[in-house]
Amino acid sequence: MTLTGSGSAHDPTADPAPRRSTAPVPARVHQYGPPRRLDRRVALVTGASSGIGAATARRFAMDGWQLLLSGRDRRRLEQTASGTSAVVLPADLAAPDGPRLLAQSALHTTGRIDVLVAGAGMGWTGPFTAMPHTDIDRVLTLDLNATLHLVREVLPSMIAAGRGRVVLLGSVAGCVGLREEAVYSAAKAGLAAFAEALRQELRGTGVGVTLVVPGAVDTAFHTRRGRPYDGTRTGLLSPGCVAGTIWEAVRHNRDEAYVPTWLTVPGRVRGLAPGLYRRLLDRFG
Repeated sequence: MTLTGSGSAHDPTADPAPRRSTAPVPARVHQYGPPRRLDRRVALVTGASSGIGAATARRFAMDGWQLLLSGRDRRRLEQTASGTSAVVLPADLAAPDGPRLLAQSALHTTGRIDVLVAGAGMGWTGPFTAMPHTDIDRVLTLDLNATLHLVREVLPSMIAAGRGRVVLLGSVAGCVGLREEAVYSAAKAGLAAFAEALRQELRGTGVGVTLVVPGAVDTAFHTRRGRPYDGTRTGLLSPGCVAGTIWEAVRHNRDEAYVPTWLTVPGRVRGLAPGLYRRLLDRFG
């Protein structure tokens, strides 16, 4: 089995030792479309090269938001930004100082971030005992650690402004634990716990935290994780569907959003009847 980046196009370093970042955060940012209006609301979207991140960026652009788009693939970021006033900020969030450099560049560009959509992520599928240690580190670094560090860099400016929202992209894997996706499931479960704890900590500050939990989405994520999606593609969600849910969650200040909504059921069954839950999981995976 292999490990690859998700639609975010991030490819973390395999060297776990501290090093100076080579994250491609340019001194000169690139703007597309009409001039920026700094009176507009600002959204920083990571993983915006393709998939859910790109669809989310387009949905926010439809409502006139000023966009800051981040990912590793500059060409794809430019495609996402085309026709908008978005600013492209290529960055390697898996590098030790990647989140800090991105946050600094974003705040320098617009002076504030009203919404952070943390959509960068990657997957790995296969037996846990066959997973290389370096790949364990890679998945945890990008899917969990990098997100926490980026939120840590962005939050102080939101708290100082008395407003803002952090949107974390979770997964059904973090709710039920998927077979042969143990580390990915662990990372997403950690993200869900982080969202709940941080939400309580930020109460009264004017800053909210939203956890969006989608099912399987029709992106390149499934092929890049090392194995295609096992089900029929007609059962996959579209990136636009998830982006619409993210948009509505921000608009209505929702703490959680599941796509589709029936994904709330497994968690309820697990809490009320754990034995039944595990039998169903053994049968259906």
